Amino acid sequence: MSSSLFSLEGKTALVTGGSRGIGAMIARGLLDAGARVIISSRKEAELNESKLELERHGEVHAIRADVSTLDGVDQLAREVSDVFPSLSILVNNAGATWGMPLDDFNEHAWDKVMDTNVKGVFFLTQKLLPNLRNAASFDDPSRVINIGSIDGLHVNPMDTYSYAASKAGVHHLTRALARKLGPEHVTVNAIAPGPFESKMMAATLRAFGDNIAKSAPLGRIGRPDDMAGVVVFLASRAGSYITGAVIPVDGGIATTS
Repeated sequence: MSSSLFSLEGKTALVTGGSRGIGAMIARGLLDAGARVIISSRKEAELNESKLELERHGEVHAIRADVSTLDGVDQLAREVSDVFPSLSILVNNAGATWGMPLDDFNEHAWDKVMDTNVKGVFFLTQKLLPNLRNAASFDDPSRVINIGSIDGLHVNPMDTYSYAASKAGVHHLTRALARKLGPEHVTVNAIAPGPFESKMMAATLRAFGDNIAKSAPLGRIGRPDDMAGVVVFLASRAGSYITGAVIPVDGGIATTS
């Protein structure tokens, strides 16, 4: 098997929410495979700290941006275009969650999650289509990789209603965009992570980590290489004939329950 099958040498990538958690795992994997990477995040201190860490593995650029607003999306797309007029890989990873009892769940909790997880994914992809088209070819499509969740595949008993709905929306939006953009040599796929070490999951893992690990047929939570590996697969020549897929990376939690 050729070593170039999983190589990303010469590729350019943007990872939203790339300063921590799953986003940082993805950025590190893309760098290790040879890509140049832009990471974005709302929090400048975290962004700069992550950039310094990731720079040990390759070329990294950092842009502060809030993709939950259209102004933030526009600003990020402009700044990305200044660096990478051609963009090979877009990873829509930035996300938000909110837990609140059903009787108390309010509009702010709903809109905050939907704006980041669905609206931001759609409009950032839209704004960066010129860049993705510039990098695309028949034999080597550009790639959009959306980060969904197993909560969009099965019912989580926790009171995270907008999060579950948003991730199911991301999965179906992925299919719709894949159908539309395939003829333009842009693949669109989604990854549905299960439990991984991240700020979003930290409290849950502290309280229920052992039980969550035991609930997985593979008996553990996700590791950074588990996430990096599937992203590199989808972004490289190895994944060039896959589009419209939603791939669970969860140790079997959602897929075997």
